[in-house]
Amino acid sequence: MRILVTGAHGQLARSLVERAQRFADIDLTAIGRPKLDLAIPGSAKDAILKMRPDLVINAAADTDVDGAEEHQQLAFRLNAEAAGEVAAAAAAVEAPIIQLSTDYVFDGSAARPYAEDAPTGPLNAYGRTKLAGEEAVRAANPNHLILRTAWVYSPFGRNFVKTMFRAAEERDELRVVADQRGSPTSALDLADVLLGAAGQWGQGKRSGVGCTLHMAGSGDASWSDLAAEVMVQRRKLGLRSAKIIPIPWRDWPMRAIRPQYSVLDSSKFAQEFGLRLPDWRQSLGEVVKRLAVR
Repeated sequence: MRILVTGAHGQLARSLVERAQRFADIDLTAIGRPKLDLAIPGSAKDAILKMRPDLVINAAADTDVDGAEEHQQLAFRLNAEAAGEVAAAAAAVEAPIIQLSTDYVFDGSAARPYAEDAPTGPLNAYGRTKLAGEEAVRAANPNHLILRTAWVYSPFGRNFVKTMFRAAEERDELRVVADQRGSPTSALDLADVLLGAAGQWGQGKRSGVGCTLHMAGSGDASWSDLAAEVMVQRRKLGLRSAKIIPIPWRDWPMRAIRPQYSVLDSSKFAQEFGLRLPDWRQSLGEVVKRLAVR
């Protein structure tokens, strides 16, 4: 099965490249700038028509939540317009597309994990552009799976876990937001389930086609919970840790408003594919171990 992944330099694409080595029947290529630049109309079409993959995973996005507030036109181009172009190009070669989306399409007013049919209501430009991307993909390619995930971290790129890990080496105390809750998700775990789902499609199964599903780490946490667990894992490895001081989100300057509660219910994905992610603490421990040996 030939899989093309956009966003080659991102956390998920790099995780997919690594994990795909475990699958003998998957030939995965990750492509990004300059060969595929979603800021340029037509770039996605050219790359996909040339490769003619069996599946496209669109992992490319502008994920700078605060930056999207300042550069909304660019965020809309990358997260919405380009997503539709990738989906249309995949349809042109009769390939399904998996479009990655986000918990930030919700407004955070829920009191229990969000199901797929919960009303959307993004609070920031990032969430609005990703929601528009979902709509563009649905319109361009009926053979789609829109997969919402949340709070992604990995040994790669820039992410919250890596920031906390490095900050503990230099500071004794870290002030971290305690009144926003979500579903921490390892990109390595996410890559595993994506490849597992792709393998099922390669065998002719149609699970999840035409659907919007959620897939995130099991359990939930606040940002301060996540930071505190990074410190627990560092201490287990004999590394110094910082004291985590919980603060309200209003005390942390940020341009974009985040949902206070965006935990995702991933049970439907498990029903469709028989796959689910481990508890986030378990997955975090594995990533921290990798960070410690770098």
